[in-house]
Amino acid sequence: MGRKTANVVLSVGFGIPALAVDTHVERVSKRLAICRWKDSVTEVEQTLMRKLPKEMWSDAHHAMIFFGRYHCKARKPECQVCPLLSICREGKKQAKVRGFDG
Repeated sequence: MGRKTANVVLSVGFGIPALAVDTHVERVSKRLAICRWKDSVTEVEQTLMRKLPKEMWSDAHHAMIFFGRYHCKARKPECQVCPLLSICREGKKQAKVRGFDG
């Protein structure tokens, strides 16, 4: 069992605060400049755990998954209508390139 799966089991199965980092959580964290582009999945997890209160870990994990899956997509993110555009490193870059307000 890998780290992500173990954290999901802890969080969902046992109600123990854990933060599972999947591709969506990693992408959102990097685009929002919560962590560095070069950070590994483990480094992303550690950064999020440092920056978020422990009681938010499980909810933050799920929120970031859904945000990454349906809004901040890997291909063609919806930056133009994103509620986080004003604080998003990648969104601001896309606004300049694609010519919309950021």
